[in-house]
Amino acid sequence: MKKSKIGILTSGGDCAGLNSAIKWMVKTTLDIQERGTHYEVIGIRDGFKGLSFTDSTPEVLNENTVLLTEKTVRTWDRYGGTYLGTSRFSPYNGKHDVSNVIINNIGKLGLDALVVIGGDGSMNIANRLSKAGVKIIGIPKTIDNDIMGTDYCLGFETAVETITDIVDKLRTTAGSHRRVFVVETMGRSAGWLALRGGESSGAYIILIPEYDFSLERVNELIIDGKNTGSRYDIVVVAEGAKPLGGKQIMRPRKDMYGHENLGGVGEYLSAEIDKTIGLESRSITLGHIQRGGTPCAYDRRMGRYYGIAAGNLLFRKEFGKMVSYRNGVITSVPLEEAIGGLKLVDIKTRYDTGRYNGTRNMIDN
Repeated sequence: MKKSKIGILTSGGDCAGLNSAIKWMVKTTLDIQERGTHYEVIGIRDGFKGLSFTDSTPEVLNENTVLLTEKTVRTWDRYGGTYLGTSRFSPYNGKHDVSNVIINNIGKLGLDALVVIGGDGSMNIANRLSKAGVKIIGIPKTIDNDIMGTDYCLGFETAVETITDIVDKLRTTAGSHRRVFVVETMGRSAGWLALRGGESSGAYIILIPEYDFSLERVNELIIDGKNTGSRYDIVVVAEGAKPLGGKQIMRPRKDMYGHENLGGVGEYLSAEIDKTIGLESRSITLGHIQRGGTPCAYDRRMGRYYGIAAGNLLFRKEFGKMVSYRNGVITSVPLEEAIGGLKLVDIKTRYDTGRYNGTRNMIDN
């Protein structure tokens, strides 16, 4: 029987659905043994960092890799985060390029292919490694849901449910004190998380990066709400949103992929509301809580489907591709298609620029 060794890793920020994808990729790959190939799956710890070792002693290999069996991953799909660990380590990090080390270690481990579960930064790394000759398959994950070539990224729906749950809880204190609450979500340059979280929670105002907001219009909407009997208001704002004529608010450091660390727009907006119209306002930044928790049913299923699809691509030897979900169908796209930019909210069809909320036109004529 032919033998093949497959590596799998999770890279970038953690989110729900990763363990499910790992489990079902392992189970599917081991099932393929019945088709004439004996597969062995090696989990790489802590993302690409786990492939950057310079000493290949048994102790180092044991620290950076783990054999994944059906028994090992049996219950993984129930839990959030990633049991393999993750990092934002990039082998193509400017003056500290260790891509050759990564490629050599893939050879030392005897890996015939590598499955990478990650966001757009990780898919960029995967594509570069693919161009360098590594047999790669990608699985999309990010709570930002902004990867090109797919309608869905693992972790998104669980993050939306977290936002919805927190806003539901905030309504209690907002109503008690007649306050405006500004809730800042993640999302970077894409507004999907704020938009879907705001729609699901019934937020009065939703502000996204794809459409710069007017402070005057925000104030008008809040005053209109008060005049029509609203006791409180919930404003959901994406971390990348910015006022007309202004700049995105960000922290000084960039991550390993060169992304700006956005944050602070919620506090800024809350202070402006308090100052300009005199209504008591509070802000809350959800931050990393959006990544955590038990995966919702949808992310468990999508992790399953993506893991199975990755196993199918391995069997077909269709490398250099990313698993994808499009128009209700699980499929795949070339990695080049996944890294051609960011999938952003189309404000013409998905956003009401007058009400600063989700569109009310659901029928495409």
